[in-house]
Amino acid sequence: MAPRPIAFASTISAAGQVNLSPFSFFNVMSMDPPVLVFSPTSRGRDNSHKDTLLNVRAVPEVVINLCDYPLVEQLSLASAEYPAGVNEFAKAGLTEAPSDRVRPPRVAECPVAFECVVEQIIALGAGPGHGNLVICRVVQAHVREDILLEGRPGIDPHKYEAVSRLGGDWYSRLRPENLFTVGRPNRHLGIGFDELPEHIRHSDLLTGNDLAKLANVERAALPTPAQIEEIKTEPMVAYLLNKYRSDTAEQQKQLTLLARQWLEEGRVAEAWRVLLGY
Repeated sequence: MAPRPIAFASTISAAGQVNLSPFSFFNVMSMDPPVLVFSPTSRGRDNSHKDTLLNVRAVPEVVINLCDYPLVEQLSLASAEYPAGVNEFAKAGLTEAPSDRVRPPRVAECPVAFECVVEQIIALGAGPGHGNLVICRVVQAHVREDILLEGRPGIDPHKYEAVSRLGGDWYSRLRPENLFTVGRPNRHLGIGFDELPEHIRHSDLLTGNDLAKLANVERAALPTPAQIEEIKTEPMVAYLLNKYRSDTAEQQKQLTLLARQWLEEGRVAEAWRVLLGY
């Protein structure tokens, strides 16, 4: 399963010894109440448990720190199998910052940190490599101000280079050139694939993504006959209509390719008009 978000979990033992370790079996499961889950697995060689699990059993509190690209090498270093009692903050060159509402410290360098109380630990098996689902309720959040959106709530993905786990030594990095948006269908009710015209739905030139963009349009937003006629005067459309006027099949192909280009550019309404014009 990839990519997987990474929980950089800081915990503390009953004796007050701090531990820091990353876990990619991790995600958010609820907004109200805010709940995060992660799963430390037992060691494959001897089925022993990691310090993180032992700590949250003894002191049911944890800070889930979120790492960004500038910290990924230090995060990896903290995953080393140091002996019990070794402080991975020191080994990885990271700073302990006091938490407000829980005993484990947070990672000062991380752009986001969630102080949590552990509500439940569920063993997901008994043999080597079995998971232990740690259910955590967030009681305090820390977010670095420079990664926030301006003027509205949320994280600016252009300012937060999130990293995720793949497999083996592989990770992925969120970069601005890899960002894109997808219109959420809960804002309106699209017509769906089943109501696309036959020549559009069965086109060999349009991908599933292309068709989904068309199918996500409300019925009331479909072009009128006047709009379909009007698009024929658009310079590129007019050029293709004229160039291939003696070859209907090629004309339809070129117009479909133009519509596909417009769909990639987010010009869905214009693409609809072109596709309904033949």
